[in-house]
Amino acid sequence: MKLILDPAQAMLAKTASDFANKHDPVDRQRQLRNDKSELGYSPAVWSEMADLGWTGIPFAEDLGGLGMGMAEAVLISESMGEALAPEPFISAVIFAGSLIEALGTTEQKQAWLQPTIEGQKRLAVAHQEQATRFDPAHCTTTAEQVDGGWRLTGTKAHVIDGYDANGWVVAARTSGGDRDEDGISLFIVAAGANGATCTHQARVDSRNASTLVLAGAPGELLGGVDGGGPALSEAIDRATVALCGEMLGMVREAFERTIEYLKTREQFGAKIGTFQALQHRAAEMFVEIELCKSVVMGAARTLDEDGDVSNRIAQVANAKARCSDTVILVTNEALQMHGGVGMTDEYDIGLFMKRARVCELTFGDASYQRNRFAKAQGF
Repeated sequence: MKLILDPAQAMLAKTASDFANKHDPVDRQRQLRNDKSELGYSPAVWSEMADLGWTGIPFAEDLGGLGMGMAEAVLISESMGEALAPEPFISAVIFAGSLIEALGTTEQKQAWLQPTIEGQKRLAVAHQEQATRFDPAHCTTTAEQVDGGWRLTGTKAHVIDGYDANGWVVAARTSGGDRDEDGISLFIVAAGANGATCTHQARVDSRNASTLVLAGAPGELLGGVDGGGPALSEAIDRATVALCGEMLGMVREAFERTIEYLKTREQFGAKIGTFQALQHRAAEMFVEIELCKSVVMGAARTLDEDGDVSNRIAQVANAKARCSDTVILVTNEALQMHGGVGMTDEYDIGLFMKRARVCELTFGDASYQRNRFAKAQGF
């Protein structure tokens, strides 16, 4: 397994970085926050990303995609992390899109996947519920077959980019107990469906998230009955690795901003970057970031090349645990090294810290992922 970029990947990474820098990195996120945008991203920028083909990166060419993989998708999310870009690449393309590609009928792919690739529609995945603590098998939302169709009842929380989506991929229980790994089915619920109410959910990072309340809402079965669990687990792993790419880009940018501050800020007649204690802390940050780079690359390539489920889970869990620890370490250290000004809204470092807090918990924190890793290794 190679852990370096080939020429095509290096070109994609540079293009993505240039694109992110062109759209006022970080300042755009600040403006969306100040405007209290519930959508949380710019449709114009999202349309440009689709025109560049990035929304088709992980999908087969016969579906209108580019036939690439997670190794390339991570390069996009990494550049988005550097700029705190809030576009729904992970939620709509990597997460929901992979479920439609894996389980959808020809008609469902035409109705949802192709418009996603074109940037015309987006789905969000509604799989989490309150008090489920990251466990995708803990599902109390139910689906009942009525008159040849399905009716869904339950409440989904923390639906990433769920507000104002064109529809949702909903995990619902069709058999078994609330915590059984088997018995989960997936359904597509279109926006505006009777019995489906989506409300905006405020978050510390000002991104788009929602609560979805289903009261007998009609759902279109995606895949087989009781067969959604394994596909959902794999899709979560793919989205988790893409999120790790975003976290990697975020910590690299926070680190670079901090190093620049250490080079320019003077205290007691000297640049604070000359203080040995701060040099040691900066060195620790650098080492942890380089380690994250390796584990994220390894996890992405495992998803592309290795069909072994246990190894996939172990590699993804390892990457997310490491990135969760590092994103907190680096943003905490960055804020402290900036001193009092780091606490002010004038400096961007606080925006990185807020996003870091959300990323740490999304798809499972470090403790949860270490437990997943242990179980995958047979412990």
